[in-house]
Amino acid sequence: MADISVQLGDVQETLLATLYARAVETGKKRGLLRDETAARMVARIDYDFTRFGRSPMLLGSVLRTLILDEWVREFLDANPGGTVVEIGAGLNTRFERLDNGRVHWVDLDLPDAMALRRRFFTECDRRKLVGASVLEEDWPDAVRALPGPYFFVAEGVLLYFPPAQVRLALAGLARHFPGAGLAFDTAGRWLVDNQDAPVFEKNVTASFRWSCDDPTVIGEWGLGLRHRDSRTLLQLPKRLARSLPPQTRATLGVVRAALRSRARGYQVSLFDLEPHVPEPASPADRIG
Repeated sequence: MADISVQLGDVQETLLATLYARAVETGKKRGLLRDETAARMVARIDYDFTRFGRSPMLLGSVLRTLILDEWVREFLDANPGGTVVEIGAGLNTRFERLDNGRVHWVDLDLPDAMALRRRFFTECDRRKLVGASVLEEDWPDAVRALPGPYFFVAEGVLLYFPPAQVRLALAGLARHFPGAGLAFDTAGRWLVDNQDAPVFEKNVTASFRWSCDDPTVIGEWGLGLRHRDSRTLLQLPKRLARSLPPQTRATLGVVRAALRSRARGYQVSLFDLEPHVPEPASPADRIG
């Protein structure tokens, strides 16, 4: 029974589309993932999910989730007791899908989204729910109270930030958590300019505000990020690709051939956060 109403800002409302995408995939006979928790949440939320229809963005959301899940698994394989931080957690269920019994977890999101999240999830010794913007300065204390190393995931978040705020968010993460890993998605200029085209069936008010054609360039911004990997939604990790049904692999191959270079308009990237070391002062700037 749908007994939970929602009141969310335009950007926060996008969390319902990604939730619905996982629920739809779960309902398929040979879906790419199983997320029974997402299906139960969709059933309880009083919202017209049919507005998302059969948008191709639903499948894109699932593929993005699978890539990020794989990178989090790799982090947990190497650091089973470390801490994962979901920036803009929305109603994500990554903890439920990947919990190894030892990992620590922080769900971070704006207060209205976090209020909805608390209707479904509760804190425990290994999991914290924090209502704050990533741009604020006090939330890192809640993360540092948990054991490192740290891995940050920002799924479908930075795309909605103005460019200046993207830089502020990334610089803040590098400053507070040098040595951590960070994964997030980017959209190229063509996609940002054409996001309202009928083919995408976006069906939400929020719009992408930041474009990035080449994620490797972010490592050259001098913010303390080192680029490690980037993938389009059609370049799944090998272990994941091998697990797909043959028909799904064939379908992705056809889509890849049809899109060609346009597939690189949306990528998921992995970075290492490193301390920012200022350039040595020039002789004229030195004192004494």
